[in-house]
Amino acid sequence: MPQTGNGSRRVAFFLWVLLSLQLAGSVRSEQDYDEIGKQPHNYYGRTPADRVTNLKTALESGSIPLDRTGERAFVLSLLKALGVPASSQMLVFSTTSLQLRLISPRNPRALYFSEDVYLGFIPGGQIEVIALDPELGAVFYIFDIPKKDQPLVMQRSNRCMNCHAAEETNYVPGLVVKSVVPGPTGGSLIAFRKNQTGHAVPFEDRFGGWYVTGDRDIGGHWGNLIGSLASGELTRTPIEPGALFDFQQYPVATSDVLPQLVHEHQLGFVNRAVEASYRVRTHLHLDDGKLTAAHGKILEEQAKELARYLLFVDEASLPEVGIGGDPAFKHDFLDGKRTDSQGRSLKDFELRARLFRYRCSYMIYSPLFQGLPVLLKAQVYEYLDEALSGRAPGFEHIPLAERTAIRSILEQTLPDLADGWSQAARAGGHSGSAKQ
Repeated sequence: MPQTGNGSRRVAFFLWVLLSLQLAGSVRSEQDYDEIGKQPHNYYGRTPADRVTNLKTALESGSIPLDRTGERAFVLSLLKALGVPASSQMLVFSTTSLQLRLISPRNPRALYFSEDVYLGFIPGGQIEVIALDPELGAVFYIFDIPKKDQPLVMQRSNRCMNCHAAEETNYVPGLVVKSVVPGPTGGSLIAFRKNQTGHAVPFEDRFGGWYVTGDRDIGGHWGNLIGSLASGELTRTPIEPGALFDFQQYPVATSDVLPQLVHEHQLGFVNRAVEASYRVRTHLHLDDGKLTAAHGKILEEQAKELARYLLFVDEASLPEVGIGGDPAFKHDFLDGKRTDSQGRSLKDFELRARLFRYRCSYMIYSPLFQGLPVLLKAQVYEYLDEALSGRAPGFEHIPLAERTAIRSILEQTLPDLADGWSQAARAGGHSGSAKQ
């Protein structure tokens, strides 16, 4: 049954409208990194080194065979070839995509992800792939699903850059996730949480325009709803996942809340890491490899922000009932996890008050983080050292026992940690590796 908001809900809704308009009207006052197509980045002129680009020739030639018996079969085989779990499937029905004319509550777009590859599939449409290059950031491909003996042609797309290298990503090649109030056909009535990505976004502002499945009734979000406006009043109508479309068109029959939460966390990290990398690389280029004091300060600020994000500062709380999570996704996500001698991993879920048991992101292992400029990564490690040893304020959300566990996991699973990292912490010293 439709649910009509009361007076306070209408006030809150129009406050969101006002905030959205304010954010939409804001522009970056000064961009402190060069145009991405110029040196030192040369985004459009360099051959990327991401997973998809490295496999492109083998996929197009058939050296890595793909199942062409149907759309679903093709997507499943492509996901397997790219190392992306089908269990990560998320279904979005708002028309917030390049192929918006095909998307609706009756024909949702499916998204899948790993740590460095993101794939989009719409029944009857093209395949969209985003791969993360350790230096360039997001690299975009779009292509038709080949039929029978048709060749597979994976075209690199610049059209995606209209949204993925614009205001919402601070003009670097990044990732975009939207939460909107969708109308009956998927068109957006209003968008909120604009320009926000990551685990700090309040739970009640998430999933607008997305189908959400799970093993418990968590509520309190904008998923599984369409809206309508009449006489200034918003009416929300629930829609059941699978009621308007057939799950059999898709690789799996879920749009589970857990991969959506993990996906949100990853996007927040990716966008911050890509922007920091572009900024620092620009300043090193302008300063002939030796940062000025002003640019050194920017490096420190970017490193501190990344360290804070990695340690889940400002993470929004999960609903009181907690999150169950699809067992298949849990299995796939935990496969190959790095553990310390006690079997502890940064991928271990908590799912009651927060997402992970140990609040340091597993994205620290990702090619994107490991490909950061050397000075930037060393500075991030230094801030992590200070935070986990208790020498830096602002990390009181992590109790001592958890900080000790995180240090153990990092020291045993990250070979490139600065020499003497743990010794310096115990001695109350300072590595200074990024300030030499």
